[in-house]
Amino acid sequence: MAIWSQLSDDGKELTISIQGRFDFSAHQDFREAYEQVGEGQVEQFVIDMRETSYLDSSALGMLLLLRDHAGGDGSSIHIVNCNTDVKKILIISNFGQLFHIE
Repeated sequence: MAIWSQLSDDGKELTISIQGRFDFSAHQDFREAYEQVGEGQVEQFVIDMRETSYLDSSALGMLLLLRDHAGGDGSSIHIVNCNTDVKKILIISNFGQLFHIE
């Protein structure tokens, strides 16, 4: 499992990429990926799951913590490049109402 982040040149978009299993073992790394950026600076978060093979309920909780950090209902978080299994879990969990899933 590896997590890395990249801030756009203008500092308004943060992309967090997750490789491998997205579960409780990723908690610290995932939180650090978005907390390292100044609060209020980022307007949009992109969670790139192109290389994510699995996620569990703790990963769903981590996404909710990110949403709170980003401003709750006013946040802009896009979850992109999900494989079929990951997307199915997000949809069953009704995360499509809280996040933009692409």
